[in-house]
Amino acid sequence: VEAVHLIADGKAPRIPQPKEGATYEGIQKKENAEISWDQPAAALHNWIRGHDKVPGAWATIDGQVVTFYGSSLLDASVPAGQELSIKGASRPGLVTKNGLVIFGNDGKMVLVRNLQFEDGKMIPASKYFSADETTALELTEEEKKMAEDIR
Repeated sequence: VEAVHLIADGKAPRIPQPKEGATYEGIQKKENAEISWDQPAAALHNWIRGHDKVPGAWATIDGQVVTFYGSSLLDASVPAGQELSIKGASRPGLVTKNGLVIFGNDGKMVLVRNLQFEDGKMIPASKYFSADETTALELTEEEKKMAEDIR
């Protein structure tokens, strides 16, 4: 009760919290979430997962900011895939059927499952090179008739 009265009267002591031992981390900002490539694979994985979903760990690919989501450590032989140049990375990533494989400075691998572009479009990382392809839907005669009946 005494503490409440001190606060109400504006006489409560104000003691600043020391920085030492503090566990609160401020709100992360997108500009601070860029991936630093000179790290082992485990550190890259932790950075990506630590920034998953907000603000999202990112790197520059083909001149645009691409955000990485859903990483896991990959303990296998180097998979087959199409090389993808990533700004700052010592070695190009590999777009594979399972996602984007990136390499730490220790030679170990991280698999990234999803990528998001600056315009907000998110794709599976395995579809990076086929993201711009569109396929026209062709209906059979039976399907065309059904479409007309539905209309």
